[in-house]
Amino acid sequence: MMQKIRSAIFFVSMVVSAIIFAPLALLSFPFSFAARYRFISQWARFNIWWLKITCNLSYEVEGLENLPKDSAIVFAKHGSTWETFALQCILPPQTWVLKRELLRVPFFGWGLALLKPVAIDRASGRKALKQLLDQGKICLDEGRWLIVFPEGTRMEPGKMRRFGFGGAMLAEKSGHPVVPIAHNAGYYWPRHSILKKPGVINIKIGPPIESASLKASEINEQAERWIAAAMTEITGQPEEIVERKK
Repeated sequence: MMQKIRSAIFFVSMVVSAIIFAPLALLSFPFSFAARYRFISQWARFNIWWLKITCNLSYEVEGLENLPKDSAIVFAKHGSTWETFALQCILPPQTWVLKRELLRVPFFGWGLALLKPVAIDRASGRKALKQLLDQGKICLDEGRWLIVFPEGTRMEPGKMRRFGFGGAMLAEKSGHPVVPIAHNAGYYWPRHSILKKPGVINIKIGPPIESASLKASEINEQAERWIAAAMTEITGQPEEIVERKK
């Protein structure tokens, strides 16, 4: 019961802080991307800090030495909302591949647009891939890291979805390395749930996959294999591979 109360306190605080912070974020519009990012990412940092205070949920990172000096494409395990906050605390300035509809959410979406996300229309097929390749290359060439959740949706603990080809195709075309990241946040902050479990989330950052001489299928294969092995190491049990729906 106490953990439910703590989780409810965190959830209410997250929503209220977003309502307060979003209009302030819009005021950062005249400034550079770097300045906007520093300010807007404070909301993510606040939520990670407040999560530890209210729900006794923290994290530890292994593999920071693997991060390349220049911009890279991150292939991150997607099991929770948590990683959308935490990656802003761990990695260099970044933006994300996301659904275009999110930018239409009042205040929240407008603030998100200030961080120059790669916003794609998933229903447009090949057009969505072209958007990802064109906008993603601009993002990387400008020195921003690009966060890709190649599973495409949050997966329940113990399951892993076959990776989509968009992120790997971008890596092949751009030549930027892919950094695989695994974590077990889904066990502590389950999808579709307000309840947060106390503990320590484990994050593993893998060696960069140099994509310059690889095809998209080979990049995906290496990233999938590394993340699956890392998840087994973190959780103690193998991931069940789920095929993508056609």
